[in-house]
Amino acid sequence: MNEVFILLGSNRGNREGFLTGALEMISAETGTIRNKSSVYETQPWGFDDPVPFLNQAIEISTELNPSNLLEKLLEIETRLGRIRPIKGCGCAVSGNYEGRTIDLDILFYGHKLVFTDDLMIPHPRLHERRFCLVPLDEIAPGFIHPLLKKTISVLLHDCPDRSKVKKIK
Repeated sequence: MNEVFILLGSNRGNREGFLTGALEMISAETGTIRNKSSVYETQPWGFDDPVPFLNQAIEISTELNPSNLLEKLLEIETRLGRIRPIKGCGCAVSGNYEGRTIDLDILFYGHKLVFTDDLMIPHPRLHERRFCLVPLDEIAPGFIHPLLKKTISVLLHDCPDRSKVKKIK
């Protein structure tokens, strides 16, 4: 089994419903949810939008390899109404952010490094985003980033992003 951290986000439609639906599908189709953070309300990062996001970090155990896991997560996003302008995780694209019903990002896949056209693990900008680090710090403060060699708590402390991240439940 592989330890994987995923960030869920939604800022369109029934945001809580999309998070709940994604959790149910992830549990049924990818592996066992071992831990999940509180839900946080956050401002959009990298684009202007009047609707804030709801974000939540989860830890799962899965037997799927990174590529197959990504494929399953993209299928779940599609079933929950997500329309992606490009194939894959979108990690290599900058400035292409927009509101979405659901976003499922693989943050870490154990301590593996994956760099393909479709997938980058660890997520390349997670250390720059409070909306990612705050919920992740709640469930895995001591997890060590395999490239940066710092714990999630240290990355959060050092994060240059000062945007508001508010726990809602």
